Amino acid sequence: MSQVDRCAHLPIAITMGDPAGIGPEIIAKAFVEQPQAMRGCFVVGDVGCMRRANRLFSSLGRPLLPVIEWSAPPALDGLPPGAMSVLQVGATLAPMAFGQVSALAGAAAGHSVLRAAADALAGRVGAVVTAPLHKEALHAAGAPFDTFPGHTEMLQDTAARHLGTAVPVRMMLANEELRTVLVSIHISLRQAIEAVTFENVLQTIQISHRALTALLGRAPRIAVAGLNPHAGEGGLFGSEEQEIIIPAIAQARALGCDVQGPYPPDTIFMRARKPAGAAAEFDVVVAMYHDQGLIPVKYLGVEQGVNVTLGLPFVRTSPDHGTAFDIAGTGRASAASLLAAVAMARKLITS
Repeated sequence: MSQVDRCAHLPIAITMGDPAGIGPEIIAKAFVEQPQAMRGCFVVGDVGCMRRANRLFSSLGRPLLPVIEWSAPPALDGLPPGAMSVLQVGATLAPMAFGQVSALAGAAAGHSVLRAAADALAGRVGAVVTAPLHKEALHAAGAPFDTFPGHTEMLQDTAARHLGTAVPVRMMLANEELRTVLVSIHISLRQAIEAVTFENVLQTIQISHRALTALLGRAPRIAVAGLNPHAGEGGLFGSEEQEIIIPAIAQARALGCDVQGPYPPDTIFMRARKPAGAAAEFDVVVAMYHDQGLIPVKYLGVEQGVNVTLGLPFVRTSPDHGTAFDIAGTGRASAASLLAAVAMARKLITS
């Protein structure tokens, strides 16, 4: 049985996110409102927290789902329909205030991610979908979580320790209209400029090529954004394009990638956008740093955006939003991006 076939016969683990944020309630809302979309999924986190989220929607007139506690990841065919299954991680949490940074909440969110990743690496789950965690709370939780800026770096480190080798990863943000992959992620802008090296740009193109070939069933058409205004304007506005990015693109082409650029970053995202009923010129844009790539996708609407970590030895997706402390506990948060992340994870393990 191939890895894809094996993963398709395993459940999808959804980490609960920060208990003080909207993660638990958007998960509960998805199970209540879209049970078919959530088939084959279970929650990794705290049973009490998920029961509180379930009661929140019951108080708003929604059905109260049975919440079933598990001590080990359930088999796909063992997940009862019409219920929310929760794998308890650690001791049961006491209820905590919504919308407040808490080291306890950060630790609970972090341990849920580590447990889901361990089960994915052990072949017990087919994919991991991560609800939002709060970076300040994660840092407040102390070791080992205070060394990680977010999910991506935590999962990368966990996979590297498991495999005993470095695991290069990249963030892809995608919705129905646009995909972008980032050369660097959660570092300062000054550090991000320094991270635009031949090796990093080439590696990003190659990771994008491999991941999207598997997703699309063909080689993706990759566009590369420049770092500088007008992609450097032939060296007038910066030399990175000529000295780093163009040579990396040439090497990627020699290795079989369908890649073009660098293009001016203020126009290339429009060329790669796929409006409803129309074709896009490119399948993905490689962006040089975090905000350059994420602003265009998020401008199109965070509710349908999905964060995908490319390069991990298992599938990981996430909603394209944060913990939304300002509305946590109100039941107003949309589950749309979480549902899109589950759908993307399902597509990746069955394609």
